Order: sequence, then structure tokens, then C-alpha cells
Amino acid sequence: MRFGFLAVTAMLGLAACDPSETVTKYGGMDYDWHLTEVDDAPVDYSAVVAFGPHGSVNGVGPCNGFSGSQSKPYPWISIQIDFVEELYCSGIDDEEAFLASLMEMTLVEVSGDSLVMSNDAGREMAFKGH
Repeated sequence: MRFGFLAVTAMLGLAACDPSETVTKYGGMDYDWHLTEVDDAPVDYSAVVAFGPHGSVNGVGPCNGFSGSQSKPYPWISIQIDFVEELYCSGIDDEEAFLASLMEMTLVEVSGDSLVMSNDAGREMAFKGH
């Protein structure tokens, strides 16, 4: 009996992490998301995020492409950046701030072609879908 309980508990835990319940299921895969604002201030550089199947996250900052993952169920988000190209450009400071901000976000909301990520510290990133 105890084994059955543990098996069911483990299966429920795995189901809770099902990538199909992430932002991808709720419109996240519908667009490439172009950053428009950080903390209510317009950005003057180009940065894009795209959510793929199985929790993949890819994008391009002002200088480099990046890839990573995300497996939190919607409306939560936790982006882990696993790889960033290593090219230098004049926008490298903006890129570092962009990637750091992405990894700080804990909530996500998709509404049509708008996506907003935020956290408990009051930070916010707004994106427009293209």
C-alpha cells in the first residue's frame, strides 16, 4: 500500500511539471516576443524571446543569441539561460541587463499579442508579439 501511495505521489509531481502547462500552452509559442519596456521605461535596443516546445527558450539580445529552458506551470515562469554566444558589441551592457532581468521574472501573463513578465520586487518586462 505504501508503495502505491509513493508511486501516485511521484506521478502527480511529474504531471505538475509537464511542459505543456507552461506559458507555451497559453499563447507563449504564438509569437516571437519583442521587448518594448523594462520597469515602465521604453527600451532603445532590440531583444527577442521565443518559447518553444518542451520548455525551450531562445532569443537574441542586443549582441548575441541565447538559449535556455523554462518549466514552471503558467502563470509562473523561471527562465534558466544555458548558453549565450560570446560576441562583443556596443550594446553588451544592455544585453547583460536584459538577460539578468529575464532570469529574475517569476510571473508571466499572455494576452493576445502582449506578454508581460513580472516579479515580487515590482520589476516588469513588457513584450509585443510579432
